[in-house]
Order: sequence, then C-alpha cells, then structure tokens
Amino acid sequence: MMRVHRFARPLAIAAGLVALWQAVVWATAAPPYILPGPGRVLVAWVERSDIILKHAGTTATEILLGLLLGAAVGLAVATTLHAVRPIRPWLLPVLVVSQAIPVFALAPLLVLWLGYGMASKVVMAGLIIFFPVAAAFYDGLRRVEPLWLDAARTLGCRGPRLFRRVRLPAALPALASGLRVATAVAPIGAVVGEWVGSSAGLGYLMLHANGRMQTDLMFAALLTLAILSVALYTAVDAGLRRAMPWQAGEAEEPH
Repeated sequence: MMRVHRFARPLAIAAGLVALWQAVVWATAAPPYILPGPGRVLVAWVERSDIILKHAGTTATEILLGLLLGAAVGLAVATTLHAVRPIRPWLLPVLVVSQAIPVFALAPLLVLWLGYGMASKVVMAGLIIFFPVAAAFYDGLRRVEPLWLDAARTLGCRGPRLFRRVRLPAALPALASGLRVATAVAPIGAVVGEWVGSSAGLGYLMLHANGRMQTDLMFAALLTLAILSVALYTAVDAGLRRAMPWQAGEAEEPH
C-alpha cells in the first residue's frame, strides 16, 4: 500500500501536466508543427522509439560520466580548500571566475579541443556539476559544530583522524545537497554540448528534428530527456537517503 501511495502523487502530477498541455493545444488552436498535442507526440515516440532510445543511451552515458567527473573534482577542490589554508586566497577567486564565465560559451572551445565525441560533452557536464558539489561540501566542512571538534580534540583526535571521524560525517548532509543540485543540472551540460557539435544524443536529435520541422519528434526527444533527468535525480536521491539514513527526512503524511 505504501509503495502504491509513493507513486500516486507523481502519476497524478504527470497526468495533470499532460491535461494542461492538451488544454493549451485546444485553447490556442496551434498547428501541429508549432505545438503538437500529447497524442501526436506519443505516436511519434512509438514510431521512432528505436532511434530515440539509441540517442537517449548516449545522453545518459554522458550525464553519468559527467556527474562522476564533476563530483570527483568538486570533492577534491573542497577538500583541498579546507586542508591547505595558504591556497584559499588564490583558489577561491579562480572558482568564482570559473562560474562568472558562462559555461555555454566554453562549449565551442571544448568541441574544438576534445572533438565531436563524448569527451567534450562529459567535460561540459562536469564543469557545470563540480561547483555545486565543491561549494556545498566546503561549506559543510567549515560549519561543523565547534563543540564536536573540541570534544574530539580533548579525546586526542587530531589531523587526518579528526577530519575522517568528525568533519567528514558532519559535512555529508551538505555534500548530499550539493549532489542533488548537481544531478538536477547535469543534463544541461550534455545537451548543450550536443547542440554545439555532435553526431548522437537527444540534443542532437532535437536539433535535427527542429531543422526538419519534425516538431512531434522533437517533443518526443524532449519528453524522453525530462523522464531521464527525473529518473536520475530520483535514483541519486534514493541512494543518498539510503547511504545517510541519519539525515532528518520529510515526515511521512498520515494515511
């Protein structure tokens, strides 16, 4: 019963969005090449499912690899900032500048340097992902309860052992928040990279469908990307909750 209740709300939201979409189509009387209805998009998805799923696999691989790369770089940067105090005044401005430059503007350069293959899309996704992870984890490491640190030092826990036993566990909830944000924005880097230059992926498929006025196929690819993104976020969120069961979760509503 609880499992059914868990999926009831997402299904209701999805049904409401589809109904709203169809209502907009009826109210605006937009031609199908401008705004196709859900039925047309579903037909396009069924007819071209082999192509859509093939491109979806490419995009999913790019997103996952980018998430791993960005998370690893973010963890390394945050740990370095916390452990090596003298480099903070030098490294922090570099991080700010890296985010001040629109990542989308770097996409053509990454394609030029790394080619039209998967590498440029993975690096693009990693560039978008690493900053939320680094900022959240570094903030978590800095904001450990002072009483915990004093108690640990009193017991002789210092240096790397203090980091491993006190600071790291206390910073994990902040890291989890950063990873959730990173997962939500991960598809942006992969799709923008595919728009700039690629031969596969949902972004590539959408771009070419748009150029051929195959709006129903473009919407089908976009819908697939949305489902892929939500599924990835749900999986990461569930994994984080399982890995950190001590985090205060949202209270269950009474049945």
